[in-house]
Amino acid sequence: MLTWLAEYLSQFYSGFNVFQYLTFRSILSVLTALGISLIVGPPMIRRLSTYQIGQTVRDDGPQTHLSKAGTPTMGGALIIVAIVLACLLWGELENRYLWVCLIAIVGFGLIGLADDYIKLVRKDPKGLIARWKYMWQSLIGAGIAIYLFYTASPQETQLLIPFVKDVMPQLGLMFIFMTYFVIVGTSNAVNLTDGLDGLAILPTVLVAGGLGIFAYLTGNQVFSEYLSIPYIAGVGELVVFCAAIVGAGLGFLWFNTYPAQVFMGDVGALGLGAALGTIAVLVRQELVLFIMGGVFVIETVSVILQVGSYKLTGKRIFKMAPLHHHYELKGWPEPRVIVRFWIISLILVLIGLATLKIR
Repeated sequence: MLTWLAEYLSQFYSGFNVFQYLTFRSILSVLTALGISLIVGPPMIRRLSTYQIGQTVRDDGPQTHLSKAGTPTMGGALIIVAIVLACLLWGELENRYLWVCLIAIVGFGLIGLADDYIKLVRKDPKGLIARWKYMWQSLIGAGIAIYLFYTASPQETQLLIPFVKDVMPQLGLMFIFMTYFVIVGTSNAVNLTDGLDGLAILPTVLVAGGLGIFAYLTGNQVFSEYLSIPYIAGVGELVVFCAAIVGAGLGFLWFNTYPAQVFMGDVGALGLGAALGTIAVLVRQELVLFIMGGVFVIETVSVILQVGSYKLTGKRIFKMAPLHHHYELKGWPEPRVIVRFWIISLILVLIGLATLKIR
């Protein structure tokens, strides 16, 4: 939005041309989202506390979590608002890739908001009925997948294989199924990971930063040719979106770090997960997302294995799933679990970035 104003003013003063630079607008996006989170955070937390919109805690989980009961949640709405405002201010609003990401984060965020509302305001512990939740996730995920397929260039439907050069098979209709799976799967994976103070938000920030680098390189014809990755015109604008996630996420972490003053809830986790999946699809790095988001993958796999093992054998593999609860019940203090998962996330993001050169 402000880019239009800057473009108009540049005819009177050339200094306004700086707002046309993607890197400069991305920096402003980070700072804007961060500022909104830090400024709006305290009054939002007070308002949530006033309305007693607080976290409910399972009595069969780690006993250390009982003290978290009543902590304000649904704070993820702040993250999404900060991201959307930063993108509207500093993004090129004619860019369709930017709008696809905004639709993904807002659409899945609304699903999470409905789930949180039912659980926390209506006091129904079941929340949004599972089949309804997955139905809405599927409708949005499939809608995005179909739209992208029918508006894609040949470069946008190729599958890039990490660490392999010049092997980029065309997916055809499989592109729709893969896109759907990546968006919906990542959304639920981040949601499963969001169980400890700050555990999900910093890996989200790190992965968003990594995907932002991929977006910048993929949208630059010189760099993409040098790195032997497909050039997709316009996709570089997603750097502004990724930067907004980084800024909003860091601002939220200010209040969400141990001991948390607020939790993001499903509204934040589902929305952010869908956004990461959508970005990965648009920059053609679905398999790299699997690497960089390894913490989300491990958490999800631990739940699948736990449920499968219990149904088949009546025995549990882990003390409790998702995996972070297993380590808590083994005696690890919560901050130790969180920080070690953060370290693992950083390492995995660096490995994902290494795929740019090790091919």
